[in-house]
Amino acid sequence: MSEETPLDFDPGPLLKGKRGVIMGAANRHSIAWGVARVLHAAGAELAFTAQNETLAGRIAPIIEPVSNQPPLICDVSQENSAAQVFQHLTDNWQAGLDFVVHSIAGAVRHDLAGDYMRVSAENFRKAMEISCYSLTEVARAAEGYMQAGGAILSLSYLGAERVVPNYNVMGVAKAALEASVRYLAADLGGKGIRINAISAGPVRTSSGAAISSGRYIFSWSAANALLKHNPESHELGRSALYLVSSLSEGVTGEVLHVDGGLHAVAIPRRENAVLEAPNSNGHSDGHRDGQGDGQGDGQGNGHNNDESKK
Repeated sequence: MSEETPLDFDPGPLLKGKRGVIMGAANRHSIAWGVARVLHAAGAELAFTAQNETLAGRIAPIIEPVSNQPPLICDVSQENSAAQVFQHLTDNWQAGLDFVVHSIAGAVRHDLAGDYMRVSAENFRKAMEISCYSLTEVARAAEGYMQAGGAILSLSYLGAERVVPNYNVMGVAKAALEASVRYLAADLGGKGIRINAISAGPVRTSSGAAISSGRYIFSWSAANALLKHNPESHELGRSALYLVSSLSEGVTGEVLHVDGGLHAVAIPRRENAVLEAPNSNGHSDGHRDGQGDGQGDGQGNGHNNDESKK
């Protein structure tokens, strides 16, 4: 943990005795990793998944301080992969499962630049399967192991509600993800299982590198957010702690915006407006910032920790 910035608050034992799965942490910059650090500090016992052996090897040394088991392989593009993970976990966790953080998303990289209408049917289906349907599959697989109720949390982005340059098919997939949260909440509420999402503002993650104009979007968001900054991963972690703990026991079907108030802005004040535009190739100074791991987590082919967001 020597490379980590210490958490600047003590969450207390809110999650002591609770067990949860983090799906989508790819590296130290991932939203999912920022969330995991806070949940671990609150006393949770954690397990992690990775899409393949390569990604598992990359994340293994990072998660060592917060998990006593190696990452489990879960490729959500493969049928029953999630079900197998939960079965394996509950063989060791006899008390069952208390929460799941779903930070998986992705799209073919070239679809995250230019016109949305150019996406092929095959790539559209792939983005929807990884970024949206995977939540339904995970919820179905986890349901049977949450006998005492539980919480499921996913990650979204403002591109689900409004047009964001080059977010394209990911915006459509995230819109479907948010709708899925509501319908899954209806399915699972009677069993005491809550499901919510965080709509995160732009965070500098590796997955965001897949989206053109990332630096422009990051700068514009920070300048025009009501709090005048984009969220840090530990800020998202605190909101995640609220949504997976008993603090939010009356909340389900909700999409919580943790974006400094950016979602509330229609037209920014003149003095705050960022007038810089991306250059002719759609990139901004070659930087590719953005939401990467919370949303895609390395699900191949541009399936980058849900943070295929900016």
